[in-house]
Amino acid sequence: MKNSTDAFAQNRRLGRGVNIVGYDTLWKSRDKARMQTRHFRLIQQAGFNHVRINLHPFQYMGDAPDYTIQPTWLETLDWVIAQCQENDLLAILDMHEFSAMGKDPEGLKPKFLATWRQWAARYRDYPDTVLFEVLNEPHGALTPAAWNQFLVEPYDLIRQSNPERTLIIGPACWNGIDYIEALELPTADRALIVTVHYYHPMPFTHQGASWSEYRDLSNVEWRGTPEEMQRIAQDLGKVQTWAEQQQRPIYLGEFGAYDKADMASRARYTHALARHAEQLGWSWAYWQFDSDFVVYDIEEDSWVAPLLEALIPPAAKL
Repeated sequence: MKNSTDAFAQNRRLGRGVNIVGYDTLWKSRDKARMQTRHFRLIQQAGFNHVRINLHPFQYMGDAPDYTIQPTWLETLDWVIAQCQENDLLAILDMHEFSAMGKDPEGLKPKFLATWRQWAARYRDYPDTVLFEVLNEPHGALTPAAWNQFLVEPYDLIRQSNPERTLIIGPACWNGIDYIEALELPTADRALIVTVHYYHPMPFTHQGASWSEYRDLSNVEWRGTPEEMQRIAQDLGKVQTWAEQQQRPIYLGEFGAYDKADMASRARYTHALARHAEQLGWSWAYWQFDSDFVVYDIEEDSWVAPLLEALIPPAAKL
């Protein structure tokens, strides 16, 4: 299909962003929410242009065949989007059920499609400041070949009601940079932004993370040496070469270093990635506002200053 949306212009509008509310208690009870109205204002005032809303709807859905999403869950999402609009933040609706989908994509396909059917209908008349990300980090059974085949149905479903909506789609293998050349997209649809995630080198970014193979590592530094900088340039450069060949804009949807690394290394790494992405003309979103990798300490009610300044240097605020 052909559409008039300029994905490159949309990507410039996305600019700098942060992932939010994926693991917030607000989805179970608004009364217990960590993310409050004022936090959206703080995000905008800090210089961010958008938020990536990490969504886990499966546990809030009814039975087959309709898989109706609970009204209270949808009302919470309405509220999050409304806060974005009131604070001039673009909003990405990120389907974040990647763990389940990686294990059983075919078995969960009806539920997955039902989710997008409901979201696409509910937000079809929303402005272009709301973007849809089809699935975070396809992996596991969603191999590169399987992902190319799988994404056709949700893509067609969304386009039926949202022909001009900017969609975000990334490669398989965890939105990995090494698999972008295997990604197949509808050639004529230019309202697409391609996303990749970047956490290399994993022994640094995931040291001490309980869910990773690097849980027992510690004291791994990132100094910003010429070799370390060259690794970033080479890795992101491969994506940029593909993007120029395919004429697609790139969104670095996740990056960061886990809390167990020393703060000076985390700040150096974060700054290096954000600046390099910007030099290539990419948009980006840091992982994440709250929960872990945090750039904002909700308990202390303050920004983690070294990380915020690494992401958005004071002189560079828009």
